[in-house]
Amino acid sequence: MARSSPARTGWLLSTPALILLFIGALGPLAIVVVYAFLEPGEYSGVVWNFSTEAWFRVFFERDIFDDTVSMADAHLTIFWRSVKLSLLTTFITFVIGFPTAWFIATRPPTQRAIWLFLITIPFWTNLLIRTFAIMEVVRNQGLLNSFLMWTGVIGRPLQILYTDTAVLIGMAYVYLPLMVLPLFAAIDRFDFKLIEAGYDLYASRTKVLRRVILPIVRPGIVAGSILVFVPSLGAYVTPRILGGGKNMMIGNFIELQFGQGRNWPLGAALSLILLLIVLVALIAYVRVTSNDGGRDGQT
Repeated sequence: MARSSPARTGWLLSTPALILLFIGALGPLAIVVVYAFLEPGEYSGVVWNFSTEAWFRVFFERDIFDDTVSMADAHLTIFWRSVKLSLLTTFITFVIGFPTAWFIATRPPTQRAIWLFLITIPFWTNLLIRTFAIMEVVRNQGLLNSFLMWTGVIGRPLQILYTDTAVLIGMAYVYLPLMVLPLFAAIDRFDFKLIEAGYDLYASRTKVLRRVILPIVRPGIVAGSILVFVPSLGAYVTPRILGGGKNMMIGNFIELQFGQGRNWPLGAALSLILLLIVLVALIAYVRVTSNDGGRDGQT
């Protein structure tokens, strides 16, 4: 009884926090799950009748005249665009972030804090303001087109704004620090004597990078990829502004169902599918990191 008393006291003390966690996180999620299996209201809201129509309409659609069923091409296009742009964003941030993190990790210890400080400065600014800043760069009369026309590279402005390219540039800019910081943490723990050992064994720079550096810093690569892929998959502000409402992603499509579409069950079903995609990515991350931990333990 004496041993169980501190445990019981701990649970009692944590009860308020657990209640707030349930209300703030699990409660809304439970509402979304329930709404996904109801019928949409005539103007908004839901009708409390069990239905799986929302899940059906995620991937299929019925003709309004003869009820023939066909694939929901628009929905699948939005899903594909979201996954494609998220993967490309992750790849671009890695290509830019890895050498950046390597540069910072190889600076003298007294200088690293300054470089990390510069990397985190964008977080001080609101996401909306950063997105509008990118818009000023890529619009027809923006900095990029003005510079290219001034140098004579192009004769007329390039149409970048309101395209997938603009969305990709914006998301890569917004989420780049989320890739750099985990990579820096992994590279900072790297033993650079291993590189010298690789050169002593007549390995080329490419082979040292592929066989020595990347496998050791892989946990940082995976962590950075997850931190970039997950928020970019559900991004709303950047695609809405830089895409102009034409190049819609999952986050914008979900908002449309709860707003103008007035189909809350379909929006809830789309939200749960987005949650499942994120869950799969997190499970993959846990497996990779656990495998790395097992190898470290064996070595």
